This record gives sequence, C-alpha cells and structure tokens, in this order.
Amino acid sequence: MSIVEASISVPAEHETNVFGQFDQHIKKMERALNITVVNRDGVLKIIGGETAVNKARKIFEQLIELSKHGNIIQEQNVDYAIALSYEDKEEALSAIDQDTICHTINGKPIKPKTLGQKQYVDAIRKKMIVFGIGPAGTGKTYLAMAMAIQAFKNDEVGRIILTRPAIEAGEKLGFLPGDLQSKIDPYLRPLYDALYQIMGPESFAKNMEKGLIEVAPLAYMRGRTLDNAFIILDEAQNTTPAQMKMFLTRIGFGSKVIITGDKTQKDLPSSAASGLDVAMKVLKKVDGISFCELTSKDVVRHPLVQKIVQAYEEYEKKAVQKKTDRTVKSKTKTSTGTTRRKS
Repeated sequence: MSIVEASISVPAEHETNVFGQFDQHIKKMERALNITVVNRDGVLKIIGGETAVNKARKIFEQLIELSKHGNIIQEQNVDYAIALSYEDKEEALSAIDQDTICHTINGKPIKPKTLGQKQYVDAIRKKMIVFGIGPAGTGKTYLAMAMAIQAFKNDEVGRIILTRPAIEAGEKLGFLPGDLQSKIDPYLRPLYDALYQIMGPESFAKNMEKGLIEVAPLAYMRGRTLDNAFIILDEAQNTTPAQMKMFLTRIGFGSKVIITGDKTQKDLPSSAASGLDVAMKVLKKVDGISFCELTSKDVVRHPLVQKIVQAYEEYEKKAVQKKTDRTVKSKTKTSTGTTRRKS
C-alpha cells in the first residue's frame, strides 16, 4: 500500500472547535482511519493510505463547514462523519446541517443530525401520518415536538395534542399522592420538558390555558375527533392493538399525526401484543402513511448511549439465534424419535 500525503487549511477561529479539546477529534480520526495527522500553524498534513487520506480530508472539510455554520463540534459529529465516510457519504453531513426546523427559547437551532433523522423530518413534512421507530436517543420525540411547534407558530395547525399511554393507570397510580392530573404527570414529564425547552415555560403555560396545547394520557382520546391539530403519540410500543386503532381513528381533517416508539423497550405484560407492532404489519401498504426506522447510527446522545444500544442489539440477536437453534434441535430430536418408533 502506497503512502500519500494531503494538506488542508483550517481557519484559526475554527481550530479549537474542529480539533477538539486536546486534539481529541484528530486522535479519534487517526485511530479510526489508520492515518497520521500533523498540525502545523493551522495546516493539517494527513499521511496514510490513499483511500483513508481522502476520507479524512473530506471529513475535515465537512467539520470545518459545520463549525462555520456556528455548530459546536462534538464527539457524536466526528463519529457520524467517520461512519458516513465508509459509505462515501461525507458530503451529506453539511447538507443535513442546513435543515433548521426551529430554535429553542435560548436561540439554539434544532435540526436533524443524521441521515435517518433527515429522512424522518422530511417524511413529517410530506405525510399525514408518520411512525418514528427507533432506539433511545435517536430524537424521535424531540424532532416531532419541534415540527409540531413550528407548524403551530406558522398557523398550519390550530393546536398541539401530545399523548402517551400510562400503562400503570390501575392500582399502582392510586398510591401516588394528589389528584388524577398529579398521578399522570410523571408519565408525561418528557413531553413537558421538550415543550419548555423549545417554547419556554411562559408561552407554554399561556397556550395551555387557552387549550391550544394539550398534554394528556392516551385514554383521554377515546370518543374525540381531532381536527386541525398536530398530534404526537409517544411511547407507542406500550399501546395495545385496540388502543392504537382507537387513536388512529380519532384523526380529523387538517391534522398531522406522529407516532413514536421503541420496539425494544416494551412495558406491556409479556403475553400482550404491542399496538405498534400490529400497526406496522397492518398499515405498511397504506398510502399517506410513512414508517421511518431509526437505528443506533442515529443516536445523538452521549456516544456511550450508542455503544449501549449496539451492545443490547447484539445481545438480543444472539438470544434470538440461540432460541432458534434450540427449537431446531428439539424438532430434529422429535422427528428422529418418531422415525425410530415407526421402524
């Protein structure tokens, strides 16, 4: 393998952001791509195999563009850029960054950070009903919330309705102090947190009083028709098939519906079917409905979360394989025993 060199200039004001604290981003790139990077007065010299050097150069170009757009380069950005480089999609990083949904109350832009998230956001714009399915940390609920608030601000919908199943709405909730609202608030807290961050507590409270924003358990949806609303059903993996059917048939004219869930984190009894699983089978060919499946690659929390998700995915695959192998062995033994008895 021939060794080549490539150079790239990094503007002085972006050096710290692109290189990372103690050059941690550079070190990560060196380990991942098996290259050597030498930094001299803002000029990076990249040394290694031709393919790896080209990948590294493109990644640095993308990170510089991100920095120029005002982004703080984090470890997740570098990890994702490296992952994209193996698919020859490095240029996608800056293209994703140009899609700003809205801003938080502190002025921080909310935008998709991965190709999976970009496809999810685009589907929400185009389709009436979107299922966002994926592991923890992929931004399913947060991005849906941002899209809902933006649609509300643009007068595309008249109200926002947020709901999720409170599957312990029986005797366990009865032991919690306070009235019914106090009992269900802990289940709805993640939705409140996102609303506070994007809208601000004052704006949220004002719209809540007017009935323009509603946060309620799924059971409250029965018997209603929801027109001109942006509706988000969170934690859909914990719905029963009957609850999911009830929810989907509440949708009225001028409404948009986002259903989010993680198939690996069900709190239903082991014998109960998930409404999300059933809906994916029943509705997969229905026009106007989009299913967006996010993966561990789309996790945008701490990089350790991505590793945890991947570890569980591998563990569950092995468990399923072992179960399949045991079933096959059992059937083989049964078949062999029956054959011997006949003979």
